[in-house]
Amino acid sequence: LETALNSNPMIAEAQVFITIDGTLTAEVKQKKPIARVSADASYYVDEQGTYMPLSTNFTARVPLVTGDVKKNELKNVCELAKKIQSDEFLKTHVVQVHQNENKTFDLKLRQHDFTVHLGTLNQLEKKINNLKVFYQKGLKDKTLDNYSMLNLRFDNQVVCTKKVNNGN
Repeated sequence: LETALNSNPMIAEAQVFITIDGTLTAEVKQKKPIARVSADASYYVDEQGTYMPLSTNFTARVPLVTGDVKKNELKNVCELAKKIQSDEFLKTHVVQVHQNENKTFDLKLRQHDFTVHLGTLNQLEKKINNLKVFYQKGLKDKTLDNYSMLNLRFDNQVVCTKKVNNGN
C-alpha cells in the first residue's frame, strides 16, 4: 500500500502502518505546488522542484511560468518560485515568470503592464530589494505606468525603459 501511495505524483510521502490495537493507518503528505508551468506541457512545480501534474479538482493560486522550461531543469524555476512564495510583496504582485532561452527571467506584475527583467538569479535578494524600493517610489509618484520595462540585472540600479507614446 505504501509503495502504491508513494507512486502517486500528488503525494510527497506516505507511510502505512498497523497500530498496537490493529488499526491500519495511512499518513499521507500531499505535494504543495509553488508554480504552474505552461510551456510544451502544463504542470505544477512542487516545493522540491519536481514535476506535479495538474489536478482536475483543484487550481493553485501560484505564478504562471512560461518560456524555455524543461521538466528536468526546474532548479532555477523552483528557487525563484520559492522566493515569490516566501515574500509578501512578490506573492501579492507577481503573476507570471518567463524563463528566457539564456536562463534569465522576466516577471509580470498584477497591476502594471511593464516587464521586470530580473536577469539571472545571482544577487536575487538585492535585485528584489531594488524592485521594492523602485516600486514604492513609483507608486508614490504615480509614474509606474510610464514604463514598458524595468531592468534589475545591473548592480545597484534599476534601468527603466519608458513607453513609446505614439502621439496619443
